Amino acid sequence: MHGPSKPDAPRGTPPGGAAPGWPAADWPRTTPGAAGLDAAPLAALDAAFAAGKVPLVDDFVVVRGGAIAFERHYTHDYAALYYKEAHERGPLNARLTGPYNYFDPASHPYYQGSKAHTMQSVSKSVTSATIGVAIARGDFRAGLDTPALHWFDEPQVGNVDARKRRMTLRHVLTMTTGLDWNEDVPYDDPRNGASRMEASEDWVRFIIDQPMTGEPGSTFAYSSGATELLAHIFRKETGQDLERYAAAHLFGPLGITHHHWKRTPLGEVDTQGGLYLASGDLARIGYLYLRDGVWNGERLLSTDWIRDSVSPHADAGGGWRYGYQWWLLPYDDGRRYAWTAIGIGGQHLFVMPADDLVVVVTAWHILDPTRYAATLLQAIRPAARAAG
Repeated sequence: MHGPSKPDAPRGTPPGGAAPGWPAADWPRTTPGAAGLDAAPLAALDAAFAAGKVPLVDDFVVVRGGAIAFERHYTHDYAALYYKEAHERGPLNARLTGPYNYFDPASHPYYQGSKAHTMQSVSKSVTSATIGVAIARGDFRAGLDTPALHWFDEPQVGNVDARKRRMTLRHVLTMTTGLDWNEDVPYDDPRNGASRMEASEDWVRFIIDQPMTGEPGSTFAYSSGATELLAHIFRKETGQDLERYAAAHLFGPLGITHHHWKRTPLGEVDTQGGLYLASGDLARIGYLYLRDGVWNGERLLSTDWIRDSVSPHADAGGGWRYGYQWWLLPYDDGRRYAWTAIGIGGQHLFVMPADDLVVVVTAWHILDPTRYAATLLQAIRPAARAAG
């Protein structure tokens, strides 16, 4: 086993050439003005959140130069807001009890009264980061073009054909598997692949047994199932549990001590949506990517992994691109991408290297299907642009 190495040369230097700051147990604090940001757009967005113009926002955190420059928390009585839904069986509450009742205030949006907020599909990007750490450490040795069926007993897999045999780990990471999967309908639609998966007992078998509808690598189709396959692949390849590995080799070096990860009925890590982190700790994940995989002088992710993870491997429609479990949201008239992790209910992590910005917004508008990422980025970006 190989430990993380020191970088060959200083990396992750913010604009202007100043050495980056690093949080210890707590983030350092500064003001927007001291961080070179215009406070007015941030204050306007804060007022919009407080007024409910983006519903049920819980946290808003802006990091620049290694310090929190703006932070707000908003309080909501979720037990009262979702009391009716919490007691009615449906696609967002298939079992009435337990962590997959999305209206149970003991589990959503905060884990058992802690500051750890549900990340939902932001978990996908953290799963990708964990795989990147394992590759850097030499614990995940298979190449990304390894067939996905390498980690399965093929005679036990349903609907195997030549296309499924051509599906690789890279296709799984980029959600271009070719598997029959539909998450374009709302999550509470019974046709939604993710809700059908979560209602099943054996998630991994449910996913890998799906028939093929396309050639791997040809078409992007958003798939929580693809990400759940990564939990199984990681365990088979490394012999280790992805949650425990992340705790030791990703969260530990970043100083993230309070986290939780849900598991499937058969005990597999819910890599597609089960992670809980505090908003400031999610910002640490973004800051690691902003600083090119280096954390306070220690390299956790390779430069190649960072570059490839946030490169546009798939066309996700509407100008959006997709990397290795990261959304790439265009801005500045398409000249730049914000590296973006998004989860249902309003979870957002934005990393904007050109502006030295990491922004976290968490919420729990689970019944509102509106997608706010582009709106949020459009509102946040002027804070940096106005400051030059």
